[in-house]
Amino acid sequence: MAELTGRSIIGIEAGGTGEPSIFGINPATGESLQPGYAAVCEAELNRAVELAAGAFEVFGRSSGADRAAFLRKIADNIEAIGDDLAQRAPQETGLPEGRIRMETGRTCGQLRLFATVAEEGSWVDARIDHADPDRAPVPKPDVRSMERPLGPVAVFCASNFPLAFSVAGGDTASAFAAGCPVVVKAHQSHPGTAELVGQAVSAAVRDCGLPEGTFSLLYGPGRETGSALVRHPAIKAAGFTGSRAGGQALMKLAADRPEPIPFYAEMSSINPVFILPGAMAERAEPIAAGLHGSLTLGAGQFCTNPGLTILDDSTDLEPFVAKLAEWVGGTPGATMLNPGIHDAYGSGAGALGRNDAVETVALGQAGDGPCQAGAALFRTSAEAFLGDESLAAELFGPSTLVVTHDGPEMMLAVARSLEGQLTATVHGTEADLEANRELLGVLETKVGRVLINGFPTGVEVCHAMVHGGPFPATSDGRSTSVGTRAIHRFTRAVCYQGYPDGLLPAELREANPLGIRRLVDGKAS
Repeated sequence: MAELTGRSIIGIEAGGTGEPSIFGINPATGESLQPGYAAVCEAELNRAVELAAGAFEVFGRSSGADRAAFLRKIADNIEAIGDDLAQRAPQETGLPEGRIRMETGRTCGQLRLFATVAEEGSWVDARIDHADPDRAPVPKPDVRSMERPLGPVAVFCASNFPLAFSVAGGDTASAFAAGCPVVVKAHQSHPGTAELVGQAVSAAVRDCGLPEGTFSLLYGPGRETGSALVRHPAIKAAGFTGSRAGGQALMKLAADRPEPIPFYAEMSSINPVFILPGAMAERAEPIAAGLHGSLTLGAGQFCTNPGLTILDDSTDLEPFVAKLAEWVGGTPGATMLNPGIHDAYGSGAGALGRNDAVETVALGQAGDGPCQAGAALFRTSAEAFLGDESLAAELFGPSTLVVTHDGPEMMLAVARSLEGQLTATVHGTEADLEANRELLGVLETKVGRVLINGFPTGVEVCHAMVHGGPFPATSDGRSTSVGTRAIHRFTRAVCYQGYPDGLLPAELREANPLGIRRLVDGKAS
């Protein structure tokens, strides 16, 4: 395995060698892992951000081809340490080696996807309106605009995706593709994994001849280090995946700055699954099997975990519930990512079980390890759900709450009561879906992704994907953290009026030297 130093990466230099205070913990055994990591001091954090601000003067004006080469080099470097990651990450997260190798592939795939976007160049949305000096009563000026990078971006690593939503994950990839230097705040649950990937990114910066401040990786307590990053005046945007409480605290800091900045947080979602009568009649058992697989996948530690299942109790739903209960009850215990997540799941499941309006239908095997958790199936009525907002809270782990209703009006009331979500799923026959257009319309206003006859876990990394949703699923429902639209979180539109052609960015020059798609005088060109 590549050598782990226990130090932050400040540009091209290692951070200080203070007293180690951050240690990875093997959630399966409780073992403290070496090395320990020293938290950055204020001077080191300031140095990293100042280097990023300096790097932006160069990297923000780099060509799409240069950014693409950089992103591809990062992917190559990460693939080269695939065995090291497959050894270290399971120790820090309890995730199996196969999951880590799959996530490594996803991470490299999204880096290369953003490389193609940066290289092709049309993402900048170039618009040109030519001058008309003869227009009366006043001449029309030459006006051109395009998206430009914001500046240094702070990225917060996620606990549940040590690669795909962490050091070189989607936030970092999209910020780099836009031309923004990145300062990453490592997650305390997988510090060694973060350093391995950080070394790969840092090597790519050197190999591509980019300014040293293009990338830094910082260790430190979430509250102090994360808050200091968001408040730093040179940081111009931030990306976060984590808890609702943590995300909202940082949102407030970002909004309360003398110069407020965009803060893109993915925070909370229960991802409702609606099963309509025709689908229940035709394929109850296959739907139950798919739902069980989705809610227990990765010990339920996905932001798209189906935490709410809505059923019509005028249908023959009991065989479905009985089969789902059988599978949940037989589910082996699984290791959760860290003690904090494990304890929160246990507390939340316990609270549901003690609620007088909730029936505990089935509990899976708990397991013997320190962070082992069992699957859980709960049941309540639509009336109880609508009368108790605690039942709509996210329970991060392998569980779902079945909510039964007596017909379309109550089903719609449940749908309308929901907060913003990442996903909503509807299982139905063609006739079901035609008869429930109103439900689909409601869900479109509540979520970022509506699925028909599928399951929400598994987020395809592609151009069309939307992984976002109205608050509190995310802090800004207009954004996505997966898919190539993610690049626009870290840009702003700039207009150039009356510019000589030679001074314009290449994307806006009259001859279109990059050959990108543009809107010229209102027509696609």
